[in-house]
Parts: sequence; structure tokens; C-alpha cells
Amino acid sequence: MTRLSRSLPSMPAAAPVRIVHLGVGNFYRAHAAWYTHHAPDAADWGIAAFTGRRPDAARALAPQDGLYTLITKGAEGDSTEVIGSIVAVHSSDEHEAYLGYLENPAVAVVSLTVTEAGYRRGADGTIDLDDEAVAADVAALTTDPRAAVTTAPMKLVAGLLARRAAGSGAITIMPCDNLPDNGAAVGAVVLSAAQAVDASLAPWIEEHVEFASSMVDRITPATTDADRDLVREAIGADDASPVPTEPFSEWVISGDFPAGRPQWEAAGAQLVDDVEPHERRKLWLLNGSHTLLAYAGSIRSHETIDAAIADPACRGWVELWWQEAERHLGLPHEEIQAYTDALLDRYANARVRHLTAQIAYDGSQKLPVRTVPVVQAERAAGNVPTGGATTLAAWVLHLRGEGAPVKDATVEKALAAATSGDLPVAVPAVLDLLGLGGDEELTAAVLAQVDAIHAP
Repeated sequence: MTRLSRSLPSMPAAAPVRIVHLGVGNFYRAHAAWYTHHAPDAADWGIAAFTGRRPDAARALAPQDGLYTLITKGAEGDSTEVIGSIVAVHSSDEHEAYLGYLENPAVAVVSLTVTEAGYRRGADGTIDLDDEAVAADVAALTTDPRAAVTTAPMKLVAGLLARRAAGSGAITIMPCDNLPDNGAAVGAVVLSAAQAVDASLAPWIEEHVEFASSMVDRITPATTDADRDLVREAIGADDASPVPTEPFSEWVISGDFPAGRPQWEAAGAQLVDDVEPHERRKLWLLNGSHTLLAYAGSIRSHETIDAAIADPACRGWVELWWQEAERHLGLPHEEIQAYTDALLDRYANARVRHLTAQIAYDGSQKLPVRTVPVVQAERAAGNVPTGGATTLAAWVLHLRGEGAPVKDATVEKALAAATSGDLPVAVPAVLDLLGLGGDEELTAAVLAQVDAIHAP
């Protein structure tokens, strides 16, 4: 059968590249690329996308001219749509191509989905210069500003060095990862990384680069062969990399775009002065409960979120977690209730087969922003958070080999703590690593939830 390409009838034409994206995967293609495709000025806003650690997306999408099919899995059936906003796909090592885009004054936005771990932040929020890969990139760029680099912060620095040298003017960097106040967070990383490479670059960045914040909410599972078969039947062409997703979608953006941007708001995105209330609601209620279900659910033999939320014990822990989080969100109860009611419906949609093992990736970066702030707030208020303790207990068990396999780029310290002895030794060691150490009540609650997770 014919491979999906722009030469087929009724396929969208390629727009000129004005956006560069780092870390292309299903998550990005189900939201920002989809919104860009639906913007009324989409014909002016093509995306050049670069892969992350693996080149799989480039190998799948480049022969398709960047086209892919979005499969929206509603409770009552599927719908398909070919998305045309990505017009070029490169592997992460195509460094000269990347620099060439950043040198082009028409390129107005660099967006990222590299996961929380990909920003290589130190404890103070600046670039972690002790990270071996970061240190190697700093040395390379110090010697040659066009040297190939491997880490996301240093790719941004390299691109900005090339843009400054070309005199190409202002640009906006917009992360789409689950970091609180992600624009400011990435700005701190990039400025400190620039300072380590070329002290003169930091003031240029402050004058010419804006860091926008964004919050994305759309559940996007991994692609299966069944999804490829469905698309083949629906569009009459082979698509090596369709994207399954749910009907619900939310994208909230704040920040300035001095070089322009697509009319995303006309496609349903919200442009706001402050993304933080939306971001925190999503991080704690959706991402926080997803993390709980990923670890506790997989330990209880649930492969998917719909199976985990159907387990009365898991659902009960999620609802306790939501109650704990609500006490510190500062939002009206009616808004919280409407959001969590919708989450229960979304989680129960068995047609969106979201794997607990997929959500379990990179817990060492996720728990500090999804779980720990609520636990700290609850303890400061004198409460013992059973929902939060469940996530902590399940993560310790996960690190000790139960449930989903450990896939985590920055897990070494946590893994060592979790395997440092029996659970009464391991749990305090992990809590200490998360900034929750020395709390006997919380430690007892986490150990109690270990037994609860193992109960039939």
C-alpha cells in the first residue's frame, strides 16, 4: 500500500519553517502540532522537528514528509485526521541543519518536549555543570561555537550563539514539559548555561530571547500496531507513526512572541497573563494522580490507567490525593470537582490505552514537582497525607523492582537509597532524598501504605 506523503491527493501543502521543535514525540504531535495545524494562518507556520534520544520518529516521519494521522479515541468510536504542520523531521544529531534553522530570521519560536529530566537542572534551578554530558557540551562550545552538542540546554545555547552571529533578531523559547513555571525555569537553565560557555551571550539573551510558559493537558498513549492497522483502513495509506489520543485537549500559554506566532487561540488555546494556576491544577490533579496510578497500579498488576482506576483501592487513593491537593490549590471547590469528575471519565476511557509503565518513566524528576509539594503543604498544615504517602510507597517499591520496570535518566541516587536495606531503612532514605526526611509520622504512613498496596 502507498505510504502517506504530501504527493497524495488532498494532503496539506508544506508551510515555510517558522517553528523549531526539540524532542518530537506523540505528546507534542497530539497538542502543539495539532493546534498549529488548526490555526487559521497554518499555511505560514511550518515546524521543523528534531528527535530526542532516539531517532525513531525521524525514521518514521521523514519519508512521510512529516505527515501523520491523529487518532482521536472517543468513548464511542475513533476519528482520524492527517496533520500537516510538521514539514521537516530530523534526528537529534543533524546539528548543522538545526543551526541553519536558528540562523533564519523567519524562525520565531523554539519549542521543547524533552521531559523534566532533559533540562539537566541542578538543585538551585540552574544548569547542572557537574552532569558529565553538560560538562562535555560546555567544553565543546567553548572551543567551537558550532560544535555538535547532545543536551537540550546546550542545544538551545548553540542555536542562540548561531542566531546572534547571524544577526537574526528576537525569538521565543517555549517549553511544553511538566515543569512549574516552565518558561522561567528554562530561562534560568539557558542563561546559566550561556554564562558557562560565553559570558557575553547572557546579556544578548536577556535582550533578544523571550521564555514563554505553557501548560498542556491531553492524554497520549504509545502507538500500537492496531493503531497503524486502523489508520490504513481509514485513510487508505500506510502511516508508520500515527498518534492515538483522547478527545479532551487543553493548552494554556503565557508570554511574549516578538517575532510572531500562529493564531493558536483561534484553534482553542488559551492566552493568559499567568499560566501558574492552570499549571498547578494540572500538575497536582492529573499528573500527580497519574503518577500514583502508574506505580501503585502496576504493582497491583494493572497495565493501563483504565484498569487501575477501576480498582476500588486505587480509585480511593486517587480521591484521597485529590482532597489533599485541593486544600492547597486555592481554587473554588466547584472548579476542582468539575475537573476531577472529568478526569475520572477520561481515565475510565478504555479506548485510550494509556500504559502505567509509560507513565512511570523518569519518576526521579516527576515526584519533586507532582507529589512532594502537596505532601510538604499537608505536613505543614499538620496533616498526614495518605494519598501522597501511597505515591511515595509505590515509588519505593517500584525502585525495588516491583511493578513497572525502572526507566529513569536520573535515578541513580534514588535507586541506591531504595535498595539500601529493608523497607524500614529504605523508606527514610528515599524520603530524605526528596526533602521529606526526619518525619517519623510520614515515614510510618508510607510504610503502612506499602502494606496497603500489597493487600488484595
